[in-house]
Amino acid sequence: MIYDFTERKQQNECVVNRLSAYREKYNAPRMSRWQVKKLRDGMEREIKRQRRAGFVRRISKVTATAAALAAAFLILPNTSASVAHAMEQIPLVGQWVQVVTFRDYQVETERNHADIQLAAVGIEGTQDDGAVQETLEKTTARINAEIQRITDELISEFEKNMADEMGYQDLIVKSEVLTRTEEYFTVKLLCYQGAGSGYQWNYYYTIDLRTGEQLKLQDLFSEGADYITPISDSIKNQMQEQMDADENVCYWLHDEIEALNFRSITDETSFYVNGDGNVVIGFNEGDVAPMYMGAVEFVIPDEVLGDIRK
Repeated sequence: MIYDFTERKQQNECVVNRLSAYREKYNAPRMSRWQVKKLRDGMEREIKRQRRAGFVRRISKVTATAAALAAAFLILPNTSASVAHAMEQIPLVGQWVQVVTFRDYQVETERNHADIQLAAVGIEGTQDDGAVQETLEKTTARINAEIQRITDELISEFEKNMADEMGYQDLIVKSEVLTRTEEYFTVKLLCYQGAGSGYQWNYYYTIDLRTGEQLKLQDLFSEGADYITPISDSIKNQMQEQMDADENVCYWLHDEIEALNFRSITDETSFYVNGDGNVVIGFNEGDVAPMYMGAVEFVIPDEVLGDIRK
């Protein structure tokens, strides 16, 4: 039997990096119980929940824009004046979809920092296909409602802990448009909570503009095709290549604690389609690597999925 010293060296280096990360975290200012609970809840939520997303509907011709926005944003925490101001700064996104900044929440004190800048997404005009129009309206409304719920919960918790003088805390929530094509529209919702140490998690929301539906991973592939295996193998190969190229990079791939090792994605794993049409798989902090690696993404090459993509 030939002992693989290279693989053993990589395992040792990965363990050392993990221990260093844990040591830094342990020596950092201690987190309060509410923050520890939030981190746990966030990680469990990311693993189990579907990251589906979206945005409040906006039906518009130029003459009907104000009335449509006022109706669409009744569920949002804005005054009509705020919505009217946002309407003046609407950039075009793709062929049918527009974004409107609907929430700008800022707090800056000695102990508390919050920076929340979110955009709602709606529909521009009326589509030729009435069924697609109706589906798109429902999809965007559903996604916007979820984004609002997530943000409201984070702000409520932030304000409660600020009132209770729970210590230092940071909260960042931002939306970022990742994809703008004739076929797909993708927005990422970035959430970060920090106090001594911090945790970032992301939600990816992709709308198929041809159907109006929120895209599921399985929707990208031929019926019955095994897409889980090639995507998972590609991710493991990329992990290994990155570790080989940089000793500071560490993924849980050869860990002696077998349960930590990344084995496979699932249908619930976060993903989006980028501007080049590639599938991108996203993981939150701590999912597949030590926390110091942050949130990581893997672009799956076309040749890996070419035969099974629709």
